[in-house]
Amino acid sequence: MTEELTIESKQLYKGKVVQLRLDTVSLSDGKTKMREVLVHPGAAAIVPLIKNEKLLLVEQYRAAVGRKTLEIPAGTLEEGESPEECAKRELIEETGFQASKWDTLTAYYPSPGYSSEIIHIFKASGLKQVSDAEAELPIQYMELKEVQAKIKTGEIMDSKTIIGVLMVI
Repeated sequence: MTEELTIESKQLYKGKVVQLRLDTVSLSDGKTKMREVLVHPGAAAIVPLIKNEKLLLVEQYRAAVGRKTLEIPAGTLEEGESPEECAKRELIEETGFQASKWDTLTAYYPSPGYSSEIIHIFKASGLKQVSDAEAELPIQYMELKEVQAKIKTGEIMDSKTIIGVLMVI
């Protein structure tokens, strides 16, 4: 495996969450190529379990795929925020729940071919509802076996949800 040397880097777009960069890289054979890179600050996702049997999921509309999805709660890291701090904040914001126990499950790159995003996945247990008013999204409670079935049929296609569920079964 050969590494690439970045010769030039141009920022094409800077948004609220992501940036788009165009890099010119030098390959080991002396040739150059262009690489489009989506720069992302990273994210944290939570597998919130009730008595290790039921999973708390959120439903939200995703414009990029043009439909509602069923997912584990997640969110983008804010500047200076650790993945675990982000996970704790997002669980409360999206569901109104807090957890008394947190376990790190894994971290992964969802699309390393063009994006720098890394998603950190945590298991949250000992859930306690702390707010109804703060929860942003509709919540669904599902047995893990039901979630697995929805993954197999393609009803759940979100990668962080699939990976999170695989990590707890």
